[in-house]
Amino acid sequence: MTTKERLNAIFCEVFDDETIEIRSEMTANDVDGWDSLSHINLVVAIEAKFKMKFSQKELQSFKNIGDLLKGIEDKTR
Repeated sequence: MTTKERLNAIFCEVFDDETIEIRSEMTANDVDGWDSLSHINLVVAIEAKFKMKFSQKELQSFKNIGDLLKGIEDKTR
């Protein structure tokens, strides 16, 4: 399973929506229910599943899912 597939599965789980198909250019505005609380739940789930941690600075630098995906890949190499 690729990193993107694993991330997509996390999105489906956190947002309780099996139809989500993440794309690099997607932002919170593109996902129903992505608010501040679900954002925290998403970050916690990503960090747990990928066994890594993001700094506040890193999290604030992500502008879309593509940036998030690159951040994950950079940390898990």
